[in-house]
Amino acid sequence: MSDVGAGTGKVVVNRAMSLDGFIAGPGDAMDWIAEHVPADAFQDVMVATGAMLVGRNTYEVGKRMAHQDGSYDGGAQFVLTHTPPDEPDPNVTFLTCGLEEAVATARGAAGGKNLEILGADLASQCLQRGLVDEILVYVVPVLLGDGVRFSPPGLDRIDLEPFSNTQSGPITVLRFRVRK
Repeated sequence: MSDVGAGTGKVVVNRAMSLDGFIAGPGDAMDWIAEHVPADAFQDVMVATGAMLVGRNTYEVGKRMAHQDGSYDGGAQFVLTHTPPDEPDPNVTFLTCGLEEAVATARGAAGGKNLEILGADLASQCLQRGLVDEILVYVVPVLLGDGVRFSPPGLDRIDLEPFSNTQSGPITVLRFRVRK
C-alpha cells in the first residue's frame, strides 16, 4: 500500500478520526486512539513517510501523550509555529516561515517519500491552498460527542476522489485523492 514510487512523495493529511468526526476529544484528549490503534499497526504508512509537518498545538498535545517518547520513526519532524519554544527539542525543527515555504522545506527533507501533515488547522490551511495530494483517515469505532473536528469551520469545499478503503481489525482505513 506504499505510495512511494518514482521517488516523488506526496503531501498526505494523515489522521485518526472517531465515527462522529473528531480527531481529538474534549481537552485535546487523544488517548482513545491508542486504545484502538496499536503504535505499529500501519507500518506501510511509516515506511512511505519521509517527514512530518505538524501544527504547534498538535505538537504540544503529542508531547503530553504517553507514547510520544521522541522516537518517531517517520523521518524528520517539523513544527510550523509563530513562536518557537524557549527550550528547543533536538528531535524537531521549528519553522516560523510561511505555509508554502514550510511545506516545501519539509517535503525536501522527506527525501522523495511522503510528507505527512498533522493538525486540524494546519491541514485545513494546506487543503485551502491546494498543497495536499491525499487524505488518509483511520476511522476508529468510537463516538466522542465533542472535541476537535476533522476540519475547523470555514473550510471551503474540497472535492475528493476515493481510491481505497480497507478494514484492519476494528479500524476502517479510507484514502482519498484531492481533486485539484
